[in-house]
Amino acid sequence: MSGVVIIGAGPGIGQAVARRFAREGLPVALVARSEQTLRSAVPGALTVTADAGDEKALTSALDTIVAELGVPDAVVYNAAVIRPDRPADLSLEDHLGRWAVNVGGAIVTAARLLPAMAGRGRGSFLVTGGMPEPKAGYLSLSLGKAGVRTLVTALHEEYGPAGVHTASITVGGVVAPGTAFDPDVIAEHYWRLHLQPRTAWEHEVRIGC
Repeated sequence: MSGVVIIGAGPGIGQAVARRFAREGLPVALVARSEQTLRSAVPGALTVTADAGDEKALTSALDTIVAELGVPDAVVYNAAVIRPDRPADLSLEDHLGRWAVNVGGAIVTAARLLPAMAGRGRGSFLVTGGMPEPKAGYLSLSLGKAGVRTLVTALHEEYGPAGVHTASITVGGVVAPGTAFDPDVIAEHYWRLHLQPRTAWEHEVRIGC
Protein backbone atom coordinates (compact mmCIF):
# COMPACT_ATOMS: atom_id res chain seq x y z
CA MET A 1 0.00 0.00 0.00
CA SER A 2 1.31 3.43 -0.94
CA GLY A 3 -0.53 5.21 1.86
CA VAL A 4 -2.04 8.65 2.32
CA VAL A 5 -0.74 12.14 1.57
CA ILE A 6 -2.16 14.98 3.66
CA ILE A 7 -1.60 18.59 2.61
CA GLY A 8 -2.34 20.93 5.48
CA ALA A 9 -1.24 18.71 8.37
CA GLY A 10 -2.19 21.01 11.23
CA PRO A 11 -3.07 19.86 14.76
CA GLY A 12 -6.81 19.66 14.04
CA ILE A 13 -8.33 17.72 11.15
CA GLY A 14 -5.08 17.09 9.27
CA GLN A 15 -3.30 15.25 12.05
CA ALA A 16 -6.49 13.48 13.17
CA VAL A 17 -6.89 12.07 9.65
CA ALA A 18 -3.22 11.08 9.65
CA ARG A 19 -3.68 9.16 12.91
CA ARG A 20 -6.82 7.46 11.59
CA PHE A 21 -5.13 6.19 8.43
CA ALA A 22 -1.97 5.23 10.34
CA ARG A 23 -4.03 3.01 12.66
CA GLU A 24 -4.93 0.92 9.61
CA GLY A 25 -1.26 0.40 8.82
CA LEU A 26 -1.04 2.80 5.90
CA PRO A 27 2.14 4.84 5.41
CA VAL A 28 1.49 8.55 6.03
CA ALA A 29 3.08 11.57 4.33
CA LEU A 30 2.40 15.05 5.68
CA VAL A 31 2.89 18.47 4.10
CA ALA A 32 2.74 21.68 6.13
CA ARG A 33 4.36 25.11 6.05
CA SER A 34 5.98 24.79 9.46
CA GLU A 35 8.62 22.38 10.75
CA GLN A 36 7.15 22.92 14.21
CA THR A 37 3.73 21.74 13.03
CA LEU A 38 5.24 18.62 11.51
CA ARG A 39 7.26 17.79 14.62
CA SER A 40 4.00 17.38 16.56
CA ALA A 41 2.49 15.08 13.94
CA VAL A 42 2.23 11.31 13.63
CA PRO A 43 5.36 9.40 14.68
CA GLY A 44 7.02 7.70 11.75
CA ALA A 45 5.27 9.81 9.10
CA LEU A 46 7.21 11.18 6.15
CA THR A 47 7.13 14.96 6.59
CA VAL A 48 7.86 17.66 4.01
CA THR A 49 7.58 21.43 4.43
CA ALA A 50 5.88 23.46 1.71
CA ASP A 51 3.42 26.33 1.40
CA ALA A 52 0.28 24.99 -0.28
CA GLY A 53 -0.07 28.29 -2.15
CA ASP A 54 3.41 28.02 -3.70
CA GLU A 55 3.10 25.85 -6.81
CA LYS A 56 6.81 25.14 -7.18
CA ALA A 57 7.30 24.22 -3.51
CA LEU A 58 4.15 22.10 -3.36
CA THR A 59 4.99 20.25 -6.57
CA SER A 60 8.48 19.52 -5.26
CA ALA A 61 7.03 18.21 -1.98
CA LEU A 62 4.62 15.91 -3.80
CA ASP A 63 7.37 14.60 -6.06
CA THR A 64 9.52 13.85 -3.00
CA ILE A 65 6.67 11.90 -1.43
CA VAL A 66 5.93 9.86 -4.56
CA ALA A 67 9.62 9.06 -4.97
CA GLU A 68 9.69 7.78 -1.39
CA LEU A 69 6.30 6.05 -1.05
CA GLY A 70 4.94 5.64 -4.56
CA VAL A 71 1.60 6.79 -5.98
CA PRO A 72 -0.72 7.35 -2.99
CA ASP A 73 -3.87 5.40 -2.23
CA ALA A 74 -5.48 8.51 -0.74
CA VAL A 75 -4.86 12.25 -0.91
CA VAL A 76 -6.36 14.70 1.58
CA TYR A 77 -6.27 18.43 0.84
CA ASN A 78 -6.83 20.22 4.13
CA ALA A 79 -5.02 23.54 3.63
CA ALA A 80 -6.88 26.83 4.00
CA VAL A 81 -6.41 30.44 5.09
CA ILE A 82 -8.99 30.87 7.86
CA ARG A 83 -9.11 34.57 8.66
CA PRO A 84 -12.02 37.00 8.81
CA ASP A 85 -12.31 39.47 5.95
CA ARG A 86 -15.20 41.50 4.60
CA PRO A 87 -15.90 42.55 0.98
CA ALA A 88 -14.03 45.87 1.31
CA ASP A 89 -11.10 44.55 3.36
CA LEU A 90 -8.73 42.90 0.88
CA SER A 91 -6.93 43.96 -2.26
CA LEU A 92 -7.12 41.74 -5.32
CA GLU A 93 -3.56 40.62 -4.60
CA ASP A 94 -4.60 39.56 -1.09
CA HIS A 95 -7.60 37.66 -2.45
CA LEU A 96 -5.43 35.85 -4.98
CA GLY A 97 -2.96 34.88 -2.25
CA ARG A 98 -5.72 33.32 -0.17
CA TRP A 99 -7.27 31.67 -3.23
CA ALA A 100 -3.88 30.13 -4.01
CA VAL A 101 -4.00 28.22 -0.71
CA ASN A 102 -7.75 27.61 -0.47
CA VAL A 103 -8.21 26.34 -4.03
CA GLY A 104 -5.03 26.65 -6.11
CA GLY A 105 -3.07 24.16 -4.04
CA ALA A 106 -5.85 21.61 -4.40
CA ILE A 107 -5.72 22.03 -8.18
CA VAL A 108 -1.93 21.66 -8.21
CA THR A 109 -2.14 18.55 -6.02
CA ALA A 110 -4.83 16.98 -8.18
CA ALA A 111 -2.97 17.71 -11.39
CA ARG A 112 0.21 16.17 -10.00
CA LEU A 113 -1.23 13.02 -8.44
CA LEU A 114 -4.60 12.09 -9.92
CA PRO A 115 -3.45 11.10 -13.43
CA ALA A 116 -1.21 8.39 -11.94
CA MET A 117 -3.94 7.28 -9.54
CA ALA A 118 -6.37 7.08 -12.45
CA GLY A 119 -3.82 5.14 -14.48
CA ARG A 120 -3.64 2.62 -11.66
CA GLY A 121 -7.47 2.50 -11.53
CA ARG A 122 -8.13 3.41 -7.91
CA GLY A 123 -7.67 5.97 -5.14
CA SER A 124 -9.44 8.73 -3.28
CA PHE A 125 -9.01 12.50 -3.31
CA LEU A 126 -10.69 14.08 -0.31
CA VAL A 127 -10.97 17.82 0.30
CA THR A 128 -11.84 19.55 3.55
CA GLY A 129 -14.75 21.88 2.87
CA GLY A 130 -16.61 24.36 5.02
CA MET A 131 -18.74 27.49 4.85
CA PRO A 132 -21.87 25.69 3.62
CA GLU A 133 -23.44 29.15 3.36
CA PRO A 134 -21.34 32.19 2.36
CA LYS A 135 -20.62 34.70 5.10
CA ALA A 136 -19.74 38.33 4.43
CA GLY A 137 -17.35 38.32 7.40
CA TYR A 138 -15.34 35.44 5.87
CA LEU A 139 -15.52 36.35 2.20
CA SER A 140 -12.26 34.83 0.93
CA LEU A 141 -12.88 31.59 2.81
CA SER A 142 -16.48 31.44 1.55
CA LEU A 143 -15.26 31.85 -2.02
CA GLY A 144 -12.54 29.27 -1.49
CA LYS A 145 -14.82 26.61 -0.04
CA ALA A 146 -17.32 27.13 -2.85
CA GLY A 147 -14.39 26.72 -5.23
CA VAL A 148 -13.22 23.40 -3.82
CA ARG A 149 -16.75 21.99 -3.92
CA THR A 150 -16.86 22.85 -7.62
CA LEU A 151 -13.39 21.37 -8.07
CA VAL A 152 -14.50 18.06 -6.55
CA THR A 153 -17.33 17.87 -9.09
CA ALA A 154 -14.96 18.59 -11.97
CA LEU A 155 -12.41 16.04 -10.76
CA HIS A 156 -15.09 13.39 -10.49
CA GLU A 157 -16.07 14.07 -14.10
CA GLU A 158 -12.43 13.82 -15.17
CA TYR A 159 -11.12 10.93 -13.06
CA GLY A 160 -14.17 9.16 -11.62
CA PRO A 161 -14.62 6.90 -14.67
CA ALA A 162 -11.06 5.66 -14.11
CA GLY A 163 -11.80 4.70 -10.50
CA VAL A 164 -10.72 7.75 -8.47
CA HIS A 165 -13.22 8.73 -5.78
CA THR A 166 -13.36 12.50 -5.19
CA ALA A 167 -15.32 13.99 -2.30
CA SER A 168 -15.48 16.96 0.03
CA ILE A 169 -16.12 16.91 3.76
CA THR A 170 -17.99 20.11 4.65
CA VAL A 171 -17.48 21.04 8.29
CA GLY A 172 -20.13 23.46 9.50
CA GLY A 173 -18.50 24.73 12.69
CA VAL A 174 -15.30 25.37 14.64
CA VAL A 175 -13.18 22.25 15.02
CA ALA A 176 -12.39 21.47 18.67
CA PRO A 177 -11.93 18.31 20.74
CA GLY A 178 -14.93 17.22 22.77
CA THR A 179 -17.45 19.07 20.59
CA ALA A 180 -19.71 18.08 17.71
CA PHE A 181 -16.74 19.02 15.53
CA ASP A 182 -14.14 16.87 17.30
CA PRO A 183 -11.31 16.24 14.80
CA ASP A 184 -11.07 12.54 15.66
CA VAL A 185 -14.79 12.12 14.94
CA ILE A 186 -14.47 14.08 11.69
CA ALA A 187 -11.50 11.91 10.67
CA GLU A 188 -13.76 8.85 10.64
CA HIS A 189 -15.61 10.34 7.66
CA TYR A 190 -12.39 10.53 5.65
CA TRP A 191 -11.62 6.89 6.34
CA ARG A 192 -15.19 5.85 5.53
CA LEU A 193 -15.12 7.74 2.22
CA HIS A 194 -11.79 6.17 1.33
CA LEU A 195 -13.25 2.68 1.84
CA GLN A 196 -16.49 3.26 -0.07
CA PRO A 197 -17.07 0.94 -3.02
CA ARG A 198 -17.64 2.64 -6.33
CA THR A 199 -21.34 1.76 -6.31
CA ALA A 200 -21.81 3.73 -3.07
CA TRP A 201 -19.57 6.76 -3.64
CA GLU A 202 -20.61 9.97 -1.91
CA HIS A 203 -19.21 13.25 -3.20
CA GLU A 204 -20.01 15.50 -0.26
CA VAL A 205 -20.44 14.78 3.43
CA ARG A 206 -21.84 17.60 5.57
CA ILE A 207 -21.06 17.67 9.27
CA GLY A 208 -23.25 19.87 11.45
CA CYS A 209 -24.89 21.66 8.55
